[in-house]
Amino acid sequence: METFWFVAIAALWFGYLFLEGFDFGVGMLLRLLGRSERDRRAMLTTIGPVWDGNEVWLIVAAGATFAAFPGWYAGLFSAGYLPMLLLLLALIGRGVALEWRGKVDTDRWRSVWDTVITGGSLVATLCVGLVLSWNVLGLPLDANGNRVGSPFAALRWDTALGALAVTGFALVHGAVFVALKTEGPLRHRARRFALSFLPVGLAPVMLLAVVAQLRSGAEWTWLVVFAVLVAAVCAWVCLEARREGRAFALLGVVLSAAVLALFGALYPNVLPSTVDPAYSLSIADTASSPYTLTVMTWVAGFGAPAVLVYQGWTYWVFRKRVLTS
Repeated sequence: METFWFVAIAALWFGYLFLEGFDFGVGMLLRLLGRSERDRRAMLTTIGPVWDGNEVWLIVAAGATFAAFPGWYAGLFSAGYLPMLLLLLALIGRGVALEWRGKVDTDRWRSVWDTVITGGSLVATLCVGLVLSWNVLGLPLDANGNRVGSPFAALRWDTALGALAVTGFALVHGAVFVALKTEGPLRHRARRFALSFLPVGLAPVMLLAVVAQLRSGAEWTWLVVFAVLVAAVCAWVCLEARREGRAFALLGVVLSAAVLALFGALYPNVLPSTVDPAYSLSIADTASSPYTLTVMTWVAGFGAPAVLVYQGWTYWVFRKRVLTS
């Protein structure tokens, strides 16, 4: 049961990074791709019906971690409280900006909130990547699971690579989503950006997976790392052929393979210690009681399908392209 919930939490991370990835990407690209107010409004319309629902995946992932592995939750959230706080502030500011942007019909008003949307998306993406890389690559934890050193002690080149990996993926994912959901010049600009930026944006994802494998990966996870590269190349080929839908799906394969590689290298630990491997938190050390995990499984068995059906229905209803002219 502990392994099942470890896999479930990894799946929740994938769901959040995939859905909120293009969401954040659209926000970061708002000024770069949006040459006019019409373009920027169209870009925001593509995520308008779904952005708040996408954030639910992060809440569910955190809640599942707290309930299934309270020791994991305590170690990660207490040691990484600073980026967590910045993430929450960025999400709050971004959400307010998305709601308030259209309340006053002046260029200055919209410009201020566009800046908040872009900045909030960037900060939130960097923080998510930092927390994920801390979780996979380790934190300076002592024998009691407490952080050693300052709040910035875990800022290393490899954890910074994780922040860049999530941000780069989100930029590519967001550009492909805009190309998939719009028509006209905006669509062509988004496709050209995704085509040119894809190798740069996805390179940190590949490097992060390789770093995780070199440190603690198994033999089978190297196949998953190779799948990241193959899917990225196929996504670039589809973009070249103007197949935005297939490229979007292949980016999902890139992300799923990367998440599988990272959490596969992490298992059976849930939070490695960079001070001493003996201090690492494992599944057995941090899991809740079998009764708690059983109750959670029953609740998830009824609740998860309902959420998936509702969210899938939302995407189906708003599946058509947004016209910009």
